[in-house]
Amino acid sequence: MSLIHETDYGTPASRATATVRLTIDGREVEVPEGTSIMRAATEAGGAIPKLCATDMLDAFGSCRLCLVEVEGRNGTPASCTTPVADGMVVHTQTPRLQKLRRGVMELYISDHPLDCLTCAANGDCELQDMAGAVGLRDVRYGYDGANHLVAEKDTSTPYFTYDPSKCIVCSRCVRACEEVQGTFALTIEGRGFGSRVAAGQGEAFFDSECVSCGACVQACPTATLTETTVIEIGQPERSVVTTCAYCGVGCTFKAEMRGEELVRMVPYKDGKANRGHSCVKGRFAWGYATHRERILKPMVRERITDPWREVSWDEAIGHVAREFRRIQAKYGRTAIGGITSSRCTNEETFLVQKLIRAGFGNNNVDTCARVCHSPTGYGLKTAFGTSAGTQDFDSVEQSDVVMVIGANPTDGHPVFGSRLKKRLRQGAKLIVVDPRRIDLVRTPHVAAAHHLPLRPGTNVAVLTALAHVVVTEGLVDEAFVRARCDMESFGAWAEFVADPANSPEAVAQYTGVDPDEIRKAARLYATGGNAAIYYGLGVTEHSQGSTTVMAIANLAMATGNLGRPGVGVNPLRGQNNVQGACDMGSFPHELSGYRHVADDATRQMFEELWGVELDHEPGLRIPNMLDAAVGGSFKGLYVQGEDILQSDPNTAHVAAGLAAMECVVIQDLFLNETANYAHVFLPGSTFLEKDGTFTNAERRIQRVRKVMSSRSGKADWEITLDIAHAMGFRMDYSHPSEIMDEIARVTPTFAGVSYDRLDALGSIQWPCNEKAPQGTPVMHVDGFVRGQGRFMITEYVPTDEKTGPRFPLLLTTGRILSQYNVGAQTRRTENVRWHEEDLLEIHPHDAEERGIRDGDLVKLQSRAGATALKALITDRVAPGVVYTTFHHPMTQANVVTTDYSDWATNCPEYKVTAVQVSPSNGPTDWQARYDDFGRQSRRIVVDAAE
Repeated sequence: MSLIHETDYGTPASRATATVRLTIDGREVEVPEGTSIMRAATEAGGAIPKLCATDMLDAFGSCRLCLVEVEGRNGTPASCTTPVADGMVVHTQTPRLQKLRRGVMELYISDHPLDCLTCAANGDCELQDMAGAVGLRDVRYGYDGANHLVAEKDTSTPYFTYDPSKCIVCSRCVRACEEVQGTFALTIEGRGFGSRVAAGQGEAFFDSECVSCGACVQACPTATLTETTVIEIGQPERSVVTTCAYCGVGCTFKAEMRGEELVRMVPYKDGKANRGHSCVKGRFAWGYATHRERILKPMVRERITDPWREVSWDEAIGHVAREFRRIQAKYGRTAIGGITSSRCTNEETFLVQKLIRAGFGNNNVDTCARVCHSPTGYGLKTAFGTSAGTQDFDSVEQSDVVMVIGANPTDGHPVFGSRLKKRLRQGAKLIVVDPRRIDLVRTPHVAAAHHLPLRPGTNVAVLTALAHVVVTEGLVDEAFVRARCDMESFGAWAEFVADPANSPEAVAQYTGVDPDEIRKAARLYATGGNAAIYYGLGVTEHSQGSTTVMAIANLAMATGNLGRPGVGVNPLRGQNNVQGACDMGSFPHELSGYRHVADDATRQMFEELWGVELDHEPGLRIPNMLDAAVGGSFKGLYVQGEDILQSDPNTAHVAAGLAAMECVVIQDLFLNETANYAHVFLPGSTFLEKDGTFTNAERRIQRVRKVMSSRSGKADWEITLDIAHAMGFRMDYSHPSEIMDEIARVTPTFAGVSYDRLDALGSIQWPCNEKAPQGTPVMHVDGFVRGQGRFMITEYVPTDEKTGPRFPLLLTTGRILSQYNVGAQTRRTENVRWHEEDLLEIHPHDAEERGIRDGDLVKLQSRAGATALKALITDRVAPGVVYTTFHHPMTQANVVTTDYSDWATNCPEYKVTAVQVSPSNGPTDWQARYDDFGRQSRRIVVDAAE
């Protein structure tokens, strides 16, 4: 296996459908109208020298190396900025061009260090390659004059080095920051000989607005911007294409290796979700795979207060099987269950739910996907007939209006956020519905047309008010509704939303949103052209999460914004395989493909394949398992890749439930917070150490490929297999591809999916079957899966979580760019330098009332519990609202959140908690007690580290 080299065509492809014919170096070429000469030559198999050009960026024409001759034209135009023309005759290699190019290269090399043999980019340097391509053998100008060779390096960022002595001022890094990332953190300062790349206002990269996405590093043609790992390890020898294991965007990367050591992750240009871009997490934050705290051997202990004891795999698996069999014999078949992971592959998740249903003999299976996006499945299935978003990410390039509700793409889904910003800079309009002023409301070269800063918990009221305007002002797309939707449900819905009680003016008293802004936003969404809705956990993690999703679906159907590129209803999934975990049957009431366990025909198909009788009654969800554990009837839990003690609400109740169990089995990379209550720890494997698939937010199924040996000795799917065998249930697979074959046999939307087809196509968006053998980028093109779209009445019901004199503020939570979920991975990388602790954002008015200064330690208390963290005074939140992230276990943010949840799915109401904030002198009692307990339970790791 060798390095994968992607062809760089120099300029982006033309989207024109008309073609032109021209001749390049004697060969007749046919290309789309608007194609550059450079790209046309490269597509024809030629290679025009270039330095400032790359197909990830618009043509710039500054390096003067790609000059060509065109018959009938004077001069030597730059091939990157010159479009083709019908009948054009181009020469790319002539004595005149060779002389000009060598002269240009002499000027570059005369102000460049001659340290190629010791340079980190040796063998991977475009300047070096181009010097050879133009035949440069010496430099006539000498090296005694003024130069930049002593310019000081910037090593402030942990992931790459900036060496201005090697910069040729091609502006590729600056343009990448602008055009691809959209941060505008870099610039060219100075003029003429004094020109240089600068971050921000000349400060260090780390202190500037740079977000370390890596776009500048990838664009750099020299060693000016170089990954630290390349400097330390050397150039990679081979590469494997795989899929990122962070957020739901699902970026494709080339994992570039040197032996068993990962050198760098390079965004893959053929990746259809990311199109060659990345963020700081996917590109750089993979060091957790080899972190010293990673557990590599199975461990067992009798009581959670005992120290861990390392054992063999056989002993650990045998102990799990014996304990689970003992518990079932004593307490009954339903006394044990399991939790699948949205961080594991489809194949691994499918096996866990199969083990529980067929091996444990019950349906006590749940997933973290339920505590974030289960309302999406319920709401969209009700309205459209499918439990997933409608578009691919490319669709945003054809959107004229984008509504972002309860999501923060630049932090939570940054690669999609960059694509969205690019479209907004091209002229699309933006509506933001969020209690907090997220970056998209106003960021360089992007400003929202409307920001609706609603009071947390009032999503349904605002969306119904938007619909009120659409209906009462005659903005409904009647042709679409009559052709595609159930008219009876539409009539009832239209009458409901038209009620004056649902007008923007009427709901303003409890939403806090300016009625005039709601009216303007509704008109823009309904009449502004292709309108798309993107939403996140700020929609789903509410007591009315499912209702809100249905309200979004209503709005899209009423305005005809479904069934074509540029429109749609698009959930931005939080973790890498949230969609896949749901697809694979991780809910207690559903088998794979969202089919209810009570459906006799579906259940019979699984029974015949698996050779066991399956329970037709739904099992327990996670909160039900914990309640049953406290009540004494649930005693054993198998958790694959989740940390429910940090991620689930009401931490005290989660801890009580776990403490009441007799055998808790954790399968993970690190001793996470839940492992404090575990009796068995089974070391998992990272995405770099396994084969499988992930399914991203756009229903895109992508291959995860093994790039290094498993450090623990087993992939996660193999561990589940071993447990099944030890418990007497045979599951025979020799490779994850065979698991996918079974998934395809029993799951209609995956019927046409196989590893061979994925390898051939790169990725597939389900449904993939006989009707759509290559997948389905856009859903509901000709009709809804359920037949006619169904409008649902979305009555606003205020949450039971009320503010009052004791708890006058509302807490809402979210994520930050550099960290991921509960931080188990990112906290074990250099990303902690950007976010060392969770902070509480509080408005200046609320802070002044409480005598709180910026940076003060404050107590955050709710009806459920209290925690302490530092205050960040900011007007990004409105008065009466506070906000924090949940990435650090010592914050214990979920000690504060309550048990209130969505009425349909039990998705917790993380986004609305009544709290009080007051000055504090130190950690809360819970934090102090919990930290002591955590240190004790991790004793074997501390000893090993010492």
